[in-house]
Amino acid sequence: MAKQPHATPMLDQLETGPWPSFVTGLKRLAKDKDYVVDLLGHLEHSYKTRKGYWKGGTVGVFGYGGGVIPRFTEIKDEKGEPTFKDAAEFHTIRIMPPPGMHYDTDTLRKFCDIWEKHGSGLIALHGQSGDIMLQGCTTENVQKAWDEINEMGFDMGGAGPAVRTAMSCVGAARCEQSCYDEAQAHQKIVNQFLDDIHRPALPYKFKFKFSGCGNDCMNAIQRADMAVIGTWRDNIKTDDALGKKWFAKHGMNELVNDVIGMCPTRALQIKDTKDVRKDAHISAVALNDTQSLEIDNKDCVRCMHCLNVMTGALNVGNDKGATILVGGHSHLKIGATMGTVVVPFISLKKDEDYEQLVELAQTMIDFFAENALEHERTGEMIERIGLVNFLEGVGLDVDANMVTNPRMNPYVRTDGWDEEVAKINAKKKAAA
Repeated sequence: MAKQPHATPMLDQLETGPWPSFVTGLKRLAKDKDYVVDLLGHLEHSYKTRKGYWKGGTVGVFGYGGGVIPRFTEIKDEKGEPTFKDAAEFHTIRIMPPPGMHYDTDTLRKFCDIWEKHGSGLIALHGQSGDIMLQGCTTENVQKAWDEINEMGFDMGGAGPAVRTAMSCVGAARCEQSCYDEAQAHQKIVNQFLDDIHRPALPYKFKFKFSGCGNDCMNAIQRADMAVIGTWRDNIKTDDALGKKWFAKHGMNELVNDVIGMCPTRALQIKDTKDVRKDAHISAVALNDTQSLEIDNKDCVRCMHCLNVMTGALNVGNDKGATILVGGHSHLKIGATMGTVVVPFISLKKDEDYEQLVELAQTMIDFFAENALEHERTGEMIERIGLVNFLEGVGLDVDANMVTNPRMNPYVRTDGWDEEVAKINAKKKAAA
């Protein structure tokens, strides 16, 4: 006989709105699981007292130093026994997803069956770290569940002060905007840093994320210590037939308001076809028999907006690759930061290009391990030591594309410039 449910008046209110509620899902699981019955009681108690009652601890599986997030209840009775004893432990197992998050239905069903048998039945696809989050399990069942998941061919994700599970968009598999092979880059990085994922040994976490274009579907620029964002460095490609088709359907108002008016650098303008400039950096797509949309590619910052609105009529260029940014993270010591460009363009067409990417990643991880303070992300380390020192430490040259803000002061001190010029000339002379 199933355990009697606890009274949950506050949770019940979450089922009254117009949207699906997680409470309904928990109640469905509770019909067959005493574990979830007590979980609902535990959650109601937290809502009532406005406090969280899960504390950490040490739970793991053989051979791994991370990947399990331990949670033990702090709600106890007068004798020190858990009030909700069937849900006194609520551990989460992080499982690394495949690059691009591709699954077949058989795999998803196996995950569901394993977690119904050993855990609460709650699965999140995917957590903020990118992992498959199998939520709610007792200490006794963690190893049992992991053994079956591992037999499926999956590996444990990252947790703690380690390289975390990487994320990549669906990319070239299904998206016409893709500028490199995201899955290949993702796989090579994971293979290189597998030991750093499973055995935490860094000052704090380090995240890789791979987005195939400037749309950045992985939110890598905001969240990744090293973000690899697809881009191109030649002209936007155009298709006159699709341009005319788009314009016939949407018209001038939408073109002006939703495309030209939204360009952040004003790189777009309407021209009579005969007046379109012939410069090498100019692209143009026909709108009708007499008018064209002219694109000044020197001013284009690859924001993707016009390509998203006029997909097909405008498309990514042929000379594809990626931009690498470092230091993105949510708020900690210095507040939320977005990634800073450190490599404006890297070609990712050949195997050796991907090896170069892995080498740079290894250099950054090594520098982070040597120079970051405890509980300090890469962006905070760079803020503390300075971008120039970071670039020198990882062997990258300073580039104008790395500027995050224009200068506010027009005055420049020239102290020591003559000495620097003399040093440079001396090096050149010695090299000659």
